[in-house]
Amino acid sequence: MAAASMLINACNKKDVEKGTTSVSFEVPAGFPQPVYDFSKNPLTREGIALGRQLFYDGILSKDGQTPCASCHQQFAAFATFDHDLSHGVDNGFTTRNAQALSNLAWQQSFHHDGGILNLETQPLAPLTAANEMGETVAGVVAKLKGSGKYQQAFRDAFGEGEITSQKMLKALTQFMVTLVSANSKYDQVKRGTTSFTIAEQAGYATFKAKCASCHQEPLFTDGSFRNNGIGINPFLNDGGRIRITRNAADSLKFQVPSLRNVDLSFPYMHDGRFYTLQQVLTHYRTGIQQTPNLDPALQFGISLSNTEASNVLAFLKTLTDSAFVKDPRFAAP
Repeated sequence: MAAASMLINACNKKDVEKGTTSVSFEVPAGFPQPVYDFSKNPLTREGIALGRQLFYDGILSKDGQTPCASCHQQFAAFATFDHDLSHGVDNGFTTRNAQALSNLAWQQSFHHDGGILNLETQPLAPLTAANEMGETVAGVVAKLKGSGKYQQAFRDAFGEGEITSQKMLKALTQFMVTLVSANSKYDQVKRGTTSFTIAEQAGYATFKAKCASCHQEPLFTDGSFRNNGIGINPFLNDGGRIRITRNAADSLKFQVPSLRNVDLSFPYMHDGRFYTLQQVLTHYRTGIQQTPNLDPALQFGISLSNTEASNVLAFLKTLTDSAFVKDPRFAAP
């Protein structure tokens, strides 16, 4: 099955008791099996539709103006376009760059520091953070219960019964796991339907030799936490994973991000300090700071000639999935 159409397929199998339509999740060619347990939250057309509504609705935030989608914009690969730090309620700023969202069914931990281990509970952190959405779980549930639109939508998705935070989180998760990106030029090359240019092919070879140990195909991340030598931001004083583990060995370690759609998800790093991919490559070539816990692979930086760097940039652009960022199924309802 072509990757462009594999994301979600309605089975047309109606659950008479619940009144829902089951949806299958199909794994793209070459991808590993997802780590998300679909048996505990089976996908339905109605559940995905509810999750999509919630994702784009400011009702989840204190000021009514800050939905999930305000920091995760589809055209920017569900990252925050052109802002180093994402914005929260009351025109405030958060303390990190919003991560791009895709292929979440394969992700085992969430946030730059891996502080959340379950996709279904992940929305609770931004929802309740004072500098993000600024709400309370009880406050959100009360607003949803007071909405005739959502009363019907929850009945459609989960049958009769009251609106609960658990149902809200399950619906959000059903939508988020459908955000599968697997139809970039890179994917098309792998399927044999197109070819790299000479520069892209050379960049791919260099990438595999010098970058793929951390950014492993096909997800383009190994999910690990590493100190990549950018040093600490003195204004944010963000120590990274050490905030979660309290282990000094995790100081300045952040999760290796996926490079899928990386040309669209600028700025880069946990604090958004680099606005271009050229700046990112310059950092790895000549800007590594010799900090404690620096990843051993980066002790001497990454040696790239100007031509190699140019070719790697050409390859990285092949990871852009234009269909994903324009897919109407993922847009505001």
